[in-house]
Amino acid sequence: MSTVLLVVVGVLIAIVLSALRILREYERGVIFLLGRFYSVKGPGLIIVVPVIQQMVRIDLRTIVMDVPSQDVISRDNVSVKVNAVIYFRVVDPERAVIQVEDYYMATSQLAQTTLRSVLGQHELDEMLAERDKLNADIQDILDEQTDAWGIKVANVEIKHVDLDESMIRAIARQAEAERDRRAKVIHAEGEFQASKKLVQAAEVISKQPEALQLRYLQTLSDISGRSQTTVIPLPVDTLKQLVQAASTKPE
Repeated sequence: MSTVLLVVVGVLIAIVLSALRILREYERGVIFLLGRFYSVKGPGLIIVVPVIQQMVRIDLRTIVMDVPSQDVISRDNVSVKVNAVIYFRVVDPERAVIQVEDYYMATSQLAQTTLRSVLGQHELDEMLAERDKLNADIQDILDEQTDAWGIKVANVEIKHVDLDESMIRAIARQAEAERDRRAKVIHAEGEFQASKKLVQAAEVISKQPEALQLRYLQTLSDISGRSQTTVIPLPVDTLKQLVQAASTKPE
């Protein structure tokens, strides 16, 4: 009898131990009772009745998923390779288990197709310059689609947009042409502003002829300071008299 009793006690202890489960703070257990959903338990120590109940363990931590490189044809018919990273987590363990077979694989496939679909609607310049907007658009679409699975997409980041060598050279030429255009525009604006100042100076000199004489003396000072030539200033009035005398013919 003692042997039978020990066996019974041992079986009972084994059943009790097998019924005990420990879930960490970031884990939840989805319990099924005879195949039907029963409840979500955890964290801590829980009891799962063997045979009658089954438990599926779900991790609630944020998952970092690397989306493989996708071949994308932009709206302006440029072929590029784009990869991204997605941050998501399970917010409803019940739906993550019941509504989809493998929520990780489903989210990965949906992210790849969404990445190609969204980027294919934009031109190459937008892919390179407006990543924040594209990230937000992809996140909104993924978050809406995965909501039925109990998934929350927290963030989407496009990591790389890979171009072939010919396209890289074309972009470099375009950037150089843009820099040349800006330089020419700035030079033209400078010439325009200088011409306006010259017109204003001419108006002042026309009203005050003495200003022309002062400018003449300043120019002579600059010339004499930069060379070894000796400059002898000659008044403008004297030059006028000489010109008039030379132009007058004797009768």
